[in-house]
Amino acid sequence: MRCPRVPAPAVSRPPRPTPPPDVPEQRTVGGAGLATSGLVVPAGVGAPPAITATSWLVADLDTGQVLGGCGPHEYGTPASVQKLLLAATMMPRLDPKQTVTVTPADMNIEPGSSAVGLVAGGRYTIETIWLGLLLNSGNEAANALARLGGGSDGAAGGVRAMNEQAYRLGALQTHAVTPSGLDSKGQFTSAYDLALIARACFAQPTFRRYALTEQTTIPAQPAQRTKGFQIQNENQLIYRYPGALGGKTGFTDLARHTYVGAAERDGRRLVVTLLGAEPAPMRGWEQGAALLDWGFSLPRDAAVGRLVEPGELTATPSAAPSALAAPGAPRPAAASGPHPGAGWLWLVTAVSGAGVLVLLGGLLWRRRRLP
Repeated sequence: MRCPRVPAPAVSRPPRPTPPPDVPEQRTVGGAGLATSGLVVPAGVGAPPAITATSWLVADLDTGQVLGGCGPHEYGTPASVQKLLLAATMMPRLDPKQTVTVTPADMNIEPGSSAVGLVAGGRYTIETIWLGLLLNSGNEAANALARLGGGSDGAAGGVRAMNEQAYRLGALQTHAVTPSGLDSKGQFTSAYDLALIARACFAQPTFRRYALTEQTTIPAQPAQRTKGFQIQNENQLIYRYPGALGGKTGFTDLARHTYVGAAERDGRRLVVTLLGAEPAPMRGWEQGAALLDWGFSLPRDAAVGRLVEPGELTATPSAAPSALAAPGAPRPAAASGPHPGAGWLWLVTAVSGAGVLVLLGGLLWRRRRLP
């Protein structure tokens, strides 16, 4: 079944990268019905809205039920929604009250890409850096957080930890090369994987608070002779959608517009993820809002699959049948042995360090800041 789409203006974009080899088992994570490249919705429900996104998914944050999607396991390029994987990985590791120093290497981002305005040598609390990341999509903030959480390997260790976290969450189609989501060869995700990552983020009270923060102050740095300034949350959903819980915007020339957003209505919390959208006739957050409205209109028991639980897929091959079960079906116990996705994890680990070198030495595609 084709996904409902509205015509979008033609745009020039770099050639789409070749995705990793297709692994059929990864396309059925969460349910066999999610393997489609087209539309999957519960029988008998109203059609979802027509949008420009090339793939999307709507899920319940609490029950894990997948309400519907368009190509939920199709590979896409994440842009700045990849910062959610950084948050899911590093937020539990880093003390938000700790004051740290930003390094010159943290500032090594592509000219013209999103930056919150941190300065090398400046001292900031980790909370301030998180807010710079989530409110203004600061790429230098992403570099700093990856370095701070990466242990002795610095930013390379941070990216490696992100990939390990994606694997643990069951996001087997996700591979990070840069901590910020700036385009780089070999970097992919899917709408389904983004929902798993978003669910992990919204499970953290600190993340929920940051995601709803409308504005904050980046403090002055007297030693660097810079004044303090205010930043605003760029996610319009929190201002314009009743019950919004927050999320993340993203854009690069290659990825186009990407979006993750969540909202609560009548005690029900839904998340929407979308990739490859154009801003006309609807911006990314507006497309997300339309899909949230559709999701809230469905019966509470409507589902086409489910979000797997953290650790469910990573232990053993015998865990795989539980990921294919219908919502609410019993899950078989796990036994020992390697998971079929282990080859992808090996690839993730092998190239993560090289990916950070790509980040620090100059990225492969240009990223423009959102207007």
